Amino acid sequence: MNLENSWQIYSNKFFNESKTVVVKIGSALLIDDSIGDINKSWLSCLAEDISNLKDKGKKVIIVSSGAVALGKKIFHSDSEKLDLEQSQAAAAVGQIKLCQAYQEHFDPLGIKTAQILVTSEDSQNRRRYLNSKATITRLLELNVVPIVNENDTVATDEIRFGDNDRLAAQVASLVGAEILVLLSDIDGIYSADPKLEKMSRHIPIVDEVNEAIVSLAGETFSNIAKGGMRTKVEAAQIASLAGCATVIAKGDLSYPISGIVNGGKVSWFLASRNPENARKQWINSIKIKGSVFIDEGARKAIESGSSLLPAGITKFFGRFARGDIVEIINTDGKKVGKGISSYNSEELEKIKGCSRENISIKLGYVARSAFVHRDDMVL
Repeated sequence: MNLENSWQIYSNKFFNESKTVVVKIGSALLIDDSIGDINKSWLSCLAEDISNLKDKGKKVIIVSSGAVALGKKIFHSDSEKLDLEQSQAAAAVGQIKLCQAYQEHFDPLGIKTAQILVTSEDSQNRRRYLNSKATITRLLELNVVPIVNENDTVATDEIRFGDNDRLAAQVASLVGAEILVLLSDIDGIYSADPKLEKMSRHIPIVDEVNEAIVSLAGETFSNIAKGGMRTKVEAAQIASLAGCATVIAKGDLSYPISGIVNGGKVSWFLASRNPENARKQWINSIKIKGSVFIDEGARKAIESGSSLLPAGITKFFGRFARGDIVEIINTDGKKVGKGISSYNSEELEKIKGCSRENISIKLGYVARSAFVHRDDMVL
């Protein structure tokens, strides 16, 4: 393969084969620093790019910065450094304008958007993790584009992602995305800073993110952006382990995603495995907290690709919480799989063998129909 244009081959392959794409947008791209407001012409082009992806059947999630920068302008603050309370106040005000901007540019294209605010604590707490995943997954099923941002209004240092590059990688991992797009002010990673070294070499393909690759990454010098090449490389490493390929591409141009798809110069960080295998490996590595016995109808259903419903469960053993791993056993006492429980053991005691229509009656509140969703199951 000719390395001079190898990124074109990967760009074509990955975008043709992908089902879910996560796009991270930094403040420096979204905000016109000269006016401290949304770069409307750029956002219009991006919206058309997203529309084109959706027309091809792709599910798209946007991880967007910009709330604090917009809030500063609204507060008429020129300070480059805000304390925690000032930053949180700016985020609270700016977040409204940020979402309005996306809605205004996406609505004319028939694209509905939704706001999702998270902290790193949400990805570390199993219940919150499952809630976040369920919400984003449902929005994608409804053909909505989730706009994800760090919840700066409540996040303190100990529960912050710190930058939206890593947040985007976590979101890609959460939903099992095949592609993470990190739009930057540069067209990929180089052997040295190209602004300082004219002889630096562009690296089109990175098979593995190791210490040598991380050492090539520099930091940002933007007044409004937090992340730099280092955070993007670290994000690529997170995504790779989750089975997601990452592309770092130049974003400060019209139609940045079309530029990638059409063979523009980029750097691809390859996934170490595919998302499905990565998730299966994770589920297999977690200790089992309970055993669930199912009838023959449920066995046939899950082996044909369906979720495990409470109606098919005859009995269970063990005490487990929502988000714990349980093994699934058939009528012959043979293990047929394992998966992530959507209910705790106390709830399952009430609804085992129960039809979908009666689950809410038994529990006293509206609940999920599946005990183990097919995407959270390994057979």
